[in-house]
Amino acid sequence: MELPEIDAALKNPDFQYRLKAIAALKDYAPETAVPILVATLKDPEFLVRSFVARGLGKQHSAESFAALLEMTKFDDTPNVRAEAANSLSLYGKVSISHLVSTFCQDDHWLVRRSILAALEELDAPAELIEICTEALAGEDLTVKEAAIDALATLVNSSHHAAVLAQLLTFTTAESPRLRARVVHALRKFDEPIAQSALIELRQDSDRQVVAATLEDLFQQ
Repeated sequence: MELPEIDAALKNPDFQYRLKAIAALKDYAPETAVPILVATLKDPEFLVRSFVARGLGKQHSAESFAALLEMTKFDDTPNVRAEAANSLSLYGKVSISHLVSTFCQDDHWLVRRSILAALEELDAPAELIEICTEALAGEDLTVKEAAIDALATLVNSSHHAAVLAQLLTFTTAESPRLRARVVHALRKFDEPIAQSALIELRQDSDRQVVAATLEDLFQQ
């Protein structure tokens, strides 16, 4: 689309036209695309704002980075904030502290799961442990499960011992789903204490947890 067409589409009351206009900006350089994207931050349709966040992740500049930070903090739709956080992560290491801050301030499960996945990709083990600890202290079970999975990815890192210690504290978690998740995580650790915990979990009161401990036997 040419710029006049994009401008006209962005003014169309049908948000489908605005989506197409935002998508078309990928073909333009940041100095052209970013001001247009920033001007659309307050679009009334959350799908359009999600496209804006996605577009800003591909148009790297100081202005686009600042716009994404604004979206993660102030947009009233979790889907948009999650998309903005994901796009922010595309800026690499400079985004890490901002993602951690957003995680601690925004307790919506979608935002938090987006940030957990992003920090796994950014190779930031200390910060990943920090937000996993925050997640495990929260209330949302899906976020807790994602945090257990994320901690398990650090099995070969210098944080191995600290991660194992944290996982072991959740072998007696109230939720069977969480205990089952811990089983999968502990399988990655060779230490006797991890193996002993797995043996104990074979006697768990919940069938889902017991089944998780026996999966390896059936796969051999």
